[in-house]
Amino acid sequence: MNHIKKGFVHTVYFWLKEPNSQVAKDSLYQGLQLLATVGEIQEGYIGVPAETRRPVIDHSYAYSITFVFKSKADQDIYQEHPIHKKFIELYSHLWERVQVYDATSL
Repeated sequence: MNHIKKGFVHTVYFWLKEPNSQVAKDSLYQGLQLLATVGEIQEGYIGVPAETRRPVIDHSYAYSITFVFKSKADQDIYQEHPIHKKFIELYSHLWERVQVYDATSL
């Protein structure tokens, strides 16, 4: 059985300015839940570092999101969506670093 799907995958990692602040964690999580309501997202995941310990795994981030879109065009709509822009406006003060990885299926 082939489990490979087609689409555009947008994965983002967030490092908080105050990584030990539960208020900051809760606030960003609320913002990520809001962000996940953008209609072009086909599948979405909000995560925290898993309890896996291997040398190749980075556990230094606070949250990650993975959003799957049908196409790059849908992801482009998401980038300009008012909810996405509002998320950045309201929550960017919480993070010190954001790392984005975009991939498109073969």
